[in-house]
Amino acid sequence: MTPDVLVVGAGIVGAACARALAASGARVTVVDRAAPASGTSAKGEGNLLVSDKGPGPELELARFAAGLWPAAVAELADELGDGFPSLEYERKGGLVVSTTDAGAAPLLDFAATQRAAGVDARAIDPAGARELEPWLTPGVTAAVHYPEDAQVQPVIAAEALLASARRHGAEVRAGVDAAGALLGADGRLAGIRTAAGERLEAGAVVLAAGPWSGAVSAAFGAPVPVRPRRGMVLVTSRMPHRVFRKVYDGDYFDATQSGDAALQTSAVVESTAAGTVLLGSSRQQIGFDDRMRPAVLAAIAARAIRLFPFLAEAQIMRAYGGFRPFVPDHLPIIGEDPRLPGLWHASGHEGAGIGLSLATAEIVAAGILGLPEPLEAAAFRPGRAGLLAADARSDAEADAARAAASGGAGAATSGGAGAATSGGAGAATSGGAGAAAAAPGRTEAP
Repeated sequence: MTPDVLVVGAGIVGAACARALAASGARVTVVDRAAPASGTSAKGEGNLLVSDKGPGPELELARFAAGLWPAAVAELADELGDGFPSLEYERKGGLVVSTTDAGAAPLLDFAATQRAAGVDARAIDPAGARELEPWLTPGVTAAVHYPEDAQVQPVIAAEALLASARRHGAEVRAGVDAAGALLGADGRLAGIRTAAGERLEAGAVVLAAGPWSGAVSAAFGAPVPVRPRRGMVLVTSRMPHRVFRKVYDGDYFDATQSGDAALQTSAVVESTAAGTVLLGSSRQQIGFDDRMRPAVLAAIAARAIRLFPFLAEAQIMRAYGGFRPFVPDHLPIIGEDPRLPGLWHASGHEGAGIGLSLATAEIVAAGILGLPEPLEAAAFRPGRAGLLAADARSDAEADAARAAASGGAGAATSGGAGAATSGGAGAATSGGAGAAAAAPGRTEAP
């Protein structure tokens, strides 16, 4: 039977779209060229943030999404039962700090604009910051507490959404590589052609392929400027709980909003339920080059130690990297493509896809099913001003960044992406985070 909707991409955004559509009665098939939740969704930290977004459409989308998560977590637990792993949803809150005199005023000013937009952004003094995070550096000059920030285990969340979609009749197929479009007599998209030559027909196609959406949309004849933006994370060994919130420095917001293709790093530190600590973050447009870069890992470690000095003695268990779906205007692409009716985009969330997945799914499902929009979504539509013209500029900038970075990766891997040193990613910094920061030649993270 021909499905009503074919979802290309089984990461968390595609999974959320599949669940929303299937739960509304649509016949849904999800395809992915790899295993479900094995791409960008498996390489992130599970952030559900409002703290890193300035006033505007993305903040409104994030606030809408934040309101959806508690109910979704409860529903999934009821549907899937005790045998399914916990999504580890925790509204732990976020703490954003400045460690320089120059950075204090911009941080507090930015928080004031967020408060005016309805965000719970509480400016606190350095002593208050240390009450929330006793192990924080004494060099804090300003801090803002965001109680609304939360976290989820992203792979489990994506798998739970897919499991729920299956319970509502959806089919999930791995190993299916979308290679081209099937067009109807009226010019609408009527399905996809796979790399194996299979023809999969559908009434609508949702493209939720994360950083690969740019290439897949081009294969469909309706390209959008979604490009991979590399990020890396260091993971410590288990330790007593000493980081209680998501803590990051004020440079993080600037990095998320930058279009610079060159390397940018900022300190992002948070604990997991398993007792490890995740250290990020980096941003770099180098295509799908997945080689480990010791200099990037060293920069991440140094910034993390600046926030939490005790990390200098922490042992690094492993490092990993992933690719965020970057869009030049820093807004996700959500909605039907005006050039190819029947093609619905759900991509370009960069580092916010985990948090925004449920809200994206609500918008896409409402559009396909002809229901009222749950949120004003004009700012995210594929036909918005300037978006499609950005494709050529994005290509040129990424090419330049790849050329600049090509000389810094060779020493990182003698045996492929998993071998940050001859001992592998797990041995990237056997001397601890302090050694990672001090010795770029020895050891890296979204």
